[in-house]
Amino acid sequence: MSSKRGAAALQPPPAPPDAVPLFAALGDATRLRLLGRLSAGGPLSITRLSEGTGVTRQAITRHLHALGRVGLVRHARRGRERVWDLNRKRLEKAKQYLDHIAAQWDDAAERLRAFVEDKRGEQR
Repeated sequence: MSSKRGAAALQPPPAPPDAVPLFAALGDATRLRLLGRLSAGGPLSITRLSEGTGVTRQAITRHLHALGRVGLVRHARRGRERVWDLNRKRLEKAKQYLDHIAAQWDDAAERLRAFVEDKRGEQR
């Protein structure tokens, strides 16, 4: 296997133009917990999202706005409250990108395994 072919095989697909801000937003533990709560609990208010977290409502609001800027969450008014919900389509696009990269790594690992086994066979 040539090094040029191996390097080309590990090239990820072109990243969507908004991938960097999206993955940066996912790089925060509080934001990941918020996404987890929205995923499990459906649309929730800031009051409900901040319960039991030890994080102020103002901080939760800032994190939700950061997630909203990259399209991971959206909000709607329900009476006096603003209710936040997960944008599953946006999260699915990020997952598809990561799945593609993971498949490339799996292919590379399989090629390496086959190469090592071929070399062992030659040595016998």
